[in-house]
Amino acid sequence: MANNEFTGKTAEEAVQTGLTELGLTREEVEVEVLDEGKKKLVGSRPARVKLTVKEKLTDGERAVRFLEGLFPIIGIDVTPALKEEGEKIVINLNAESARGVIGRRGELIDAVQTLAGAVANTGRRDYKRVVVDCENYREEREETLKRVAEKLAAKAVRTGKRMRLEPMNPYERRIIHSALAENEEVTTKSEGKEPARFVVILPKNMRQGGGRKFDRNGKNDRGGKYHDKERRNDRFGERKPYPKRELPAEGTPESSGTSFKRDSSSDTGYKKGGFSGFFGTYLGKSDDENGEE
Repeated sequence: MANNEFTGKTAEEAVQTGLTELGLTREEVEVEVLDEGKKKLVGSRPARVKLTVKEKLTDGERAVRFLEGLFPIIGIDVTPALKEEGEKIVINLNAESARGVIGRRGELIDAVQTLAGAVANTGRRDYKRVVVDCENYREEREETLKRVAEKLAAKAVRTGKRMRLEPMNPYERRIIHSALAENEEVTTKSEGKEPARFVVILPKNMRQGGGRKFDRNGKNDRGGKYHDKERRNDRFGERKPYPKRELPAEGTPESSGTSFKRDSSSDTGYKKGGFSGFFGTYLGKSDDENGEE
C-alpha cells in the first residue's frame, strides 16, 4: 500500500489515521476516498483513502497564483512574477502593452494591486504591503507626484490659498504627505470619503476667507461681488425706505386691490359683505345661470 493511502472501518476513521501518522491537519491535505468499505454478513471490507499534502505557497506566491487566473478572465495577456517578498511583496507584470495593464491614471493596476493585497493577507494577523508594478510605473508615478506636490505647495504659499489635488488612493496620498512633511511653509491633510478622498495643501500664510481679493468694482477673484454691508453703503449711500402707501378711503371705487362697499339701499349695488376682493374676472356661475332670482 502506498505511503499516502490509509484504511479504517469507515472513510472518516481512515482519514484520521492518516492525519495522525503524517502529523498534519485536515486543512493541509486533500482527501480522496478510494473505497467506502462495506459490511458483510461474514466479515467486512475496510474503507481506503488517499491523502495528498497540499502545496504550501507563500503569501506572495498565493497572490501570483491568483493573478495568473485573473488576467485570462478579463482578457489581458499578462505574466505576473514575484519580484520580492520580505517586508513587502512586490509583483511585476510582464505584458506587451503596459498601457493596457496600467489603465487610465493607473486605475486598472491599482485595482489589481488591491485584489492581490487582499489575497496575500488572507489569514494573516499583521498586514503586509503588496505592490503590483509594470515597467517601473510605480517609481515614475511617485516622482511625478512629488513634483506636483512641490509645485502646488509653492503656489499655495505665493497666493495664500489652499490647493486641492485630485482624488488618490491611500498609497499615493501618503507620497504627497511625505513629500511635504518637512516643508515649513505648508501643512497637508486628507479630506473627503473613499474612493474620492483627496489631499489638501494649506499654506501657513493663508488669507482669511480663502484668500479672495476684491477690486474697485466690488468683484472678487472668482467674478462674484462682495456682500459687505458697510462697504456697500459707503459706495451707494444708505438705502432709503420705501414710502408707506396710504390706502384710499372706504367707498372709493378706484381703489385697486382694496375692498369696497356700496349703500345697501341701492338695488343694483353690491351688498355689504357680498364681495370683498380684487378687481378681475370672477370665474363662477351667476345667479341667473343657477336659476335663482
